[in-house]
Amino acid sequence: MGWAAGLTVYIVVWWLVVFMVLPWGVQPVDAADVERGHAAGAPKRPRLVLKMAVTTVIATIIWVVIYLIIDSGVITFRE
Repeated sequence: MGWAAGLTVYIVVWWLVVFMVLPWGVQPVDAADVERGHAAGAPKRPRLVLKMAVTTVIATIIWVVIYLIIDSGVITFRE
């Protein structure tokens, strides 16, 4: 796998993982705490930095597994 293909695969895997990680630990704001103009469904503490870090670790592990499978020749895209 070349560097461009590897980077492309990593970006795709990262985005797939981020959408799986985003709902983790979400608690809605209490109805009494909603201020005017704010969305009632917004989470209390989104913890986005933690979720991005977790996403990066998980995506890196998945990417390494994909890289090893492709590099070993188990799956090939060329004849």
